[in-house]
Amino acid sequence: MSGRVILRQAQPRSERCPAAVAMATSSLPVAVVNPRQVRDFAKATGRLAKTDRIDASVLAHFAEAVRPKVRPMADAEQRNLADLVSRRRQIIEMLVSEKNRLSRSTAPVSTDIRAHIRWLEKRLSRIDGELEQEIRDSAAWREKDNLLQSVPGVGRTLAITLLANLPELGELDRKQIAALVGIAPINRDSGRMRGSRGTWGGRAYVRTVLYMATVSAIRCNPAIREFWVHLRNAGKPGRVALVACMRKLLTILNAMLRTRTTWCASATPAT
Repeated sequence: MSGRVILRQAQPRSERCPAAVAMATSSLPVAVVNPRQVRDFAKATGRLAKTDRIDASVLAHFAEAVRPKVRPMADAEQRNLADLVSRRRQIIEMLVSEKNRLSRSTAPVSTDIRAHIRWLEKRLSRIDGELEQEIRDSAAWREKDNLLQSVPGVGRTLAITLLANLPELGELDRKQIAALVGIAPINRDSGRMRGSRGTWGGRAYVRTVLYMATVSAIRCNPAIREFWVHLRNAGKPGRVALVACMRKLLTILNAMLRTRTTWCASATPAT
């Protein structure tokens, strides 16, 4: 990072505020950082109090010491796509809740619940249509969508989730993209003690959808299936093997978008 940079903490919905929108449409060098990392940095440097003035000072020192990378902020189209995907998730969650209520409801209430379920299903269909239109209207998204869905086990839900909530896919290396999703193994070693590897943080919704796609890929994708069998035969627990398969699938998708090539089972990158 050279010269001056604008540092902004990632907060829910903060990219919609006027200042963030202005930065996204300008050529200003902006780095978006994890607020937990900034707070940990403040504690590590002995600044336990928290005020606007202290926060500004901490951010300035954080930028100087850590030198976070400047990356493009989401533009209006990216934000709109993310909003639609978020709304789709909300409707699905409401549908699940209503269907659970229906299974326990009595006659006077069940009619109303069924009517609400039908309404939600219509809204879900409309949201899916809007998402389809957004993808078709963008040549870049259309190309990426076709590449992603050429992989066995990757369907529309994972493809639109990655396009909306992981725009860095294809721009980072395999370790960085795995860490961003929260499936990179974290060492816990000290001296001669070798602790178990675990995962932490990352984009939870992307991870959830990737998990479901990986379960499907283990059944229908020869490369992922072979990797799964290899890990299980090596004695790896099911959960460990599944996370490793998630990482492999994400690595494959990342490499495909970076090289703009369609799926080829014989050319899968190492994890």
